Amino acid sequence: MEMPYCNADCFQLFLDELSTQNPDELKILIEDNGVFHKAKSLKIQDNILLIFQPPYSPELNAAENMWPRYKREFTNKLYKNLDEVSEFMTSFTNQLTLESIMKTTAFEYVTYCIF
Repeated sequence: MEMPYCNADCFQLFLDELSTQNPDELKILIEDNGVFHKAKSLKIQDNILLIFQPPYSPELNAAENMWPRYKREFTNKLYKNLDEVSEFMTSFTNQLTLESIMKTTAFEYVTYCIF
């Protein structure tokens, strides 16, 4: 999902949609401490579990390793509008493979298991 804001309302929409995907499956989300991740107004469905990282611990956030890949491909190009930026993000994301994501986000102290 591409959302216009990082706020509790948009995060709630994301959670609601996520809960409908394979509804019998438990989804475990590892979250940073963004204010909207902890909003009191959020209604967390029974098939979603939020686990929060300790504050100031980007070394635990595997997604932090993905941003340089996007940045390398994104920079030094002219985008005429936000739609073109959105198209780039969608296209680049769709080209990623599970293997490339695992290589990029792997930390020495994390072991990945694929079920």
